[in-house]
Formats: sequence, structure tokens, C-alpha cells
Amino acid sequence: MMNDNIFASEMSGSSNVPENKISKFPVVNDGKTWYTLIIFSENLAGVLNQITNVFTRRQLNIESLNVSPSGFKGLHRYTVTCRSDFETMKKVVKQIEKKIDVVLARFYTEDHVYVMEQALYKIETSKLIADHDISKAIRKHEAKIVEVNATYSIVSIEGLPSDIVELRHILRDHGCMLQFVSSGIVAVTKSSHEELNSFLKVRKLQKEAITED
Repeated sequence: MMNDNIFASEMSGSSNVPENKISKFPVVNDGKTWYTLIIFSENLAGVLNQITNVFTRRQLNIESLNVSPSGFKGLHRYTVTCRSDFETMKKVVKQIEKKIDVVLARFYTEDHVYVMEQALYKIETSKLIADHDISKAIRKHEAKIVEVNATYSIVSIEGLPSDIVELRHILRDHGCMLQFVSSGIVAVTKSSHEELNSFLKVRKLQKEAITED
């Protein structure tokens, strides 16, 4: 089942970031486009394996994966980001939707979703104190130092994936980073139409019609 969002994605699916436009995702000059897949499934064991197997069979690397309860009882929400092309993404979503436990799957370019990610950086306190450029970079990216002791400090950030990667590169280049972890990207669509609501209403009516027969 395809929708207007997918075709809208095709219209804006260029891998080239326009000049002066700030990309939400790290810029990778390999001709591929960042896509965000939003998938709803029944909350059952083994669904995650079914979904990731679709990517594995097409040798697609998952850049980020987040799984959480959705706003609907009994349904889980998967947010997957990867870099590919429109035709490949269309096939991937079709294959995922064929999985019996998957309710709905869609994919979007960055213009059609609001994305956010969280990350923690563990850095050496001695270098943080000695090198003022490190604290400047932390403030510039609106990150916060949430823990400080004689050995290490912990920096927390919440923002766009591109900002998180940029700060990671800066801290790494300053030779102070001990650990790094990110939450995985979460996303909501910018559409005024909530497609899952409509889908569930139609499915409910279909089930009721079958019961009456």
C-alpha cells in the first residue's frame, strides 16, 4: 500500500543538499538520500528480526533504529534511518508491509519529518579544563555538562543528528572523548493527516463487516 507521502518523497528525494540549507542528517557525498522509515506493528516477539532481515537481504545498512510503544494500545513503533535511493526504499517498504504482524510502513525524506536524537559524550575532565575550545564547542551546540568529577565529565545533547555528529567529530579531534552513545533517531511526520488513524478505522469497519456476514 503506497501513499502520497511516498510520492512526495520522490519529488524531494535529491541527495544533493541545496546551498544554504541546513541538513538534519550528516552530509555524506555518496549520491544516496537519507530516508526515515516509520513502521507500526503488533507488539510481538520476532517482529524486529523480520524487519531487519528485509534490510539485510538487500544489503542495506541501518544507520539508526529506535523501537518504542506507539500512541496506540498494542502497537509498537519502529523508526529506522538509512541511506539509499527511492526505488529501493519503495521495494523495502512493500516487503515490510507483507509481514503479517506489520500494520503500516511508510518512508519519508527529511523534508517530511521532524527528527530528533539524544546523545551522551564521556570526556576527560583534565582536557576539558585545559582546552577552552572544548567548552566553547559544547556551548555552541547547546549541549550541557551533566556530570563532572576528577576523571571524567559527561556531556548531554538533544538535537538534530547532524549537530550530534558534528560535536562528536570536534570532541574526537580534541582527543578528549572516552565514550559516545546516541539514542537513535525518533521522528514524527509533518503531515496534517494521521494516516494510521484512518487505516485503523478502515480495518475496524472491515472486521465488523466480516463478522456481520
